Amino acid sequence: MQTQKNAKQKFATLFLTQFAILVAIEAIFCFTPLGSLPAIGPIVATLSAIPVIITALLLGTKAGTAMGACFGLFSFLVWTFMPPSPVMAFIFTPFYSAGELSGNIGSLLICFVPRILIGTVAGLLYNGLKKVIANNLVRMIIASAVGCFTNTIGVMLGIWLFFGQTYSTMLGQGILVIIGTTILTSGIPEAVVSAIICPAVARPLEKVTAKFKIAKN
Repeated sequence: MQTQKNAKQKFATLFLTQFAILVAIEAIFCFTPLGSLPAIGPIVATLSAIPVIITALLLGTKAGTAMGACFGLFSFLVWTFMPPSPVMAFIFTPFYSAGELSGNIGSLLICFVPRILIGTVAGLLYNGLKKVIANNLVRMIIASAVGCFTNTIGVMLGIWLFFGQTYSTMLGQGILVIIGTTILTSGIPEAVVSAIICPAVARPLEKVTAKFKIAKN
């Protein structure tokens, strides 16, 4: 009984340590230029989905969802107080305006929901594929790519629903052209990078920490 209790305590400590480290990495990616990738589309390509996906793969769907919420919060703070593109800040925060452009409740949904769903989708997919794909690495690659792509699709659908006409007029292009361009120039590169980096980090860590994992969501 005492041995099991000690094992649970070690697992809890390991869990919290890993989560805290990943939150710190998420903050670095969100608040510094280290989290940005060169992109051609209107939305900047980002590495910020990577800590969320790694959390979902290592610590479970619930932890991944919580990390996604952290990503959403950090993104909200960035776009509210130090937007990388002031003209577009209204899309992600209701507290920013540029001329006649201003955010609303839809801005919060765009900023938070797709980010949260990264961890949810990645975690559920990784665990759900166990029945059809035995290879952990393959499952990690698929879950990482799809989880990351969830963010791109969610953000672009949100823009289309809440700011479609405004966004289209601002960029001088049709909204479908903008969405397609963003997916090709930002979404796909982000998904590819995530599919490479996340398994490369998560797979070795999973092996090292496997003996402590007496429970996993």
